[in-house]
Amino acid sequence: MQGPTGIVMMNLGGPKTLDDVGPFLLKLFADREIIPLPWQSWLGPFIAKRRTPKVRQLYEQIGGGSPILHWTEEQGRGMCERLDELSPQTAPHRFYVAFRYIEPASEDALKQMQADGVKRAIAFTQYPQFSCATTGSSLNELWRAAGRLGLATAFRWSVIDRWPVHPRFIEAMTKTVYDGLALFDARDRDDVLLLFSAHSLPASVINRGDAYPQEISASVHEVMKRLSFSHQYLLSYQSEVGPVPWQGPSTETVIRELGKKGRKNVLVVGIAFTSDHIETLSEIDREYGELAHQAGITNFKRAPALNGEPLFQQALAEIVYEHLQSGEAGSKQYSLRCPGCANPQCRNILSPITPYQRPLLGG
Repeated sequence: MQGPTGIVMMNLGGPKTLDDVGPFLLKLFADREIIPLPWQSWLGPFIAKRRTPKVRQLYEQIGGGSPILHWTEEQGRGMCERLDELSPQTAPHRFYVAFRYIEPASEDALKQMQADGVKRAIAFTQYPQFSCATTGSSLNELWRAAGRLGLATAFRWSVIDRWPVHPRFIEAMTKTVYDGLALFDARDRDDVLLLFSAHSLPASVINRGDAYPQEISASVHEVMKRLSFSHQYLLSYQSEVGPVPWQGPSTETVIRELGKKGRKNVLVVGIAFTSDHIETLSEIDREYGELAHQAGITNFKRAPALNGEPLFQQALAEIVYEHLQSGEAGSKQYSLRCPGCANPQCRNILSPITPYQRPLLGG
């Protein structure tokens, strides 16, 4: 009798309590795979300690911690319920959360998988659009954790490394736009500008050939296509931190410019965020909301995050089902390194379910 199919849901995570904020930021700013800094071993802890009091205050304002674990678990339960019906031959399906800088970490997921008798495992990024700094670094850490635990050959792996234009994901995102538009008075609705906002990345990551910008743009285009391009729209990037150049234009700058141009109705759509967390509840709702008010944007609203949306849970289930049906170890793009890649760990798959040739640096 086969054991359960294990699905590792990978994401950055977020502090669960105010006391978690400092340690979380220390780990974040020490990691060159996420935020490459000059003099990382010194500058990373300096930035983390300097930002901790302010970030603690922001988390206190949104309830004392990040809700991302709650929403990931709800999404995982809904996904597995649907998967058991879609793919009874690979059932039962169980999900395991693997965050980068907070528990449950990769080690926690791997230990529980071993205890549950999992043999077939899927590393499933919860970032729809691929980046080496997000999905890539989470996979690298998952493989490192397996090595540290002596579980490098314990599971047969495949990887879902991206899903920026999956039809059901796009359908779910389109629904959130419609839900957001419904927040406006009917007479203002046609005048609403859609501002798609994604988490920014350091320019150095983008300049080495990271796929993130084109995959974000692909998601935006598919959502607008579903909307029949009914509204004007823009794409911007948020959450820049640290003394390095970041991808733009920044959401903050765009909001200011829209105010100068007399726009009154703006709906922000978190195109790269699959659940609420500090970037939506604090940065967009509070910080950008106040900025928009100062800029003269009288109707500034945010489309709801996917959170517990059943359509999104269906999307997750279909993504995994189609991946299982394909029999592939990963997407075709996963085996293509960035042109400027200098990280020898990238694009690995431990004990792949089918022969997988890890690309050479520069390959």
